[in-house]
Amino acid sequence: MDSASLPICVAALYQFTPLEDLPAIRAGLLELCDAHGIRGTLLLAREGINGTIAGSDEGIEQVVAHIRTLPGCADIEVKYSRAPALPFRRMKVRLKKEIVTMGQPAIDPLSDVGHYLDPAQWNALIADPDTVVIDTRNDYEVAIGTFQRAIDPGTRSFREFPDWFRANRADLLGNGNRKVAMFCTGGIRCEKSTAFLKAEGIAEVYHLKGGILKYLEDVPAEQSLWQGECYVFDERVSVGHALVPGPYTSCKACGRPLEQGQTCGHCNPA
Repeated sequence: MDSASLPICVAALYQFTPLEDLPAIRAGLLELCDAHGIRGTLLLAREGINGTIAGSDEGIEQVVAHIRTLPGCADIEVKYSRAPALPFRRMKVRLKKEIVTMGQPAIDPLSDVGHYLDPAQWNALIADPDTVVIDTRNDYEVAIGTFQRAIDPGTRSFREFPDWFRANRADLLGNGNRKVAMFCTGGIRCEKSTAFLKAEGIAEVYHLKGGILKYLEDVPAEQSLWQGECYVFDERVSVGHALVPGPYTSCKACGRPLEQGQTCGHCNPA
């Protein structure tokens, strides 16, 4: 089935922006999502909003329009895809300390981040052998797909990324200050990871605008440097080029992606 004909609209979004009165924002979002049968997860923190929601086209349009009325969210970028059924079981709006947890409170993505590259520019940068390409996602996400030449930090959570970079900086960059290109699913982790590298004194830091999802949506498979599937945090489990839902299932205990009939090695080690 062509993904465009699938009935459910899935919207992934984030925006770093100062937010106040988070309980009131939460209540308004929950009421609107419930009224339109929207399911998914939205995270709210004083630093902004992040999440993925799914439902009817009209319902998603209403919720996105409401989010655009929040301070600093008028121009929020939303990445849309399709699903054959609701990929979430309920609607959650959670109040958090961070909308993506890195554990580096001094890092401010609003003040200094890396250079954004659109998908068309990305291929040329990561094909350059002098560019260090880093996948900022967790190990189980990287396991089912990543970009050619990408380094897998092997991290189990984003909190581990700063320590990993500091421990491996010399091996990654040598004595010079090489270009560093980083990517993640939708772009949000790279907002913080590039800001972190800039704070560590790395001058030329780049990240993929819109993340892997935007790349897979825009770049034809024959021109793509992506290999495998992209893990997503919902019941679709993975998507491929043109954001078509992939073949993976997930472990009911830990959520890790599994091939059909595969047993989770994390929950059931040999």
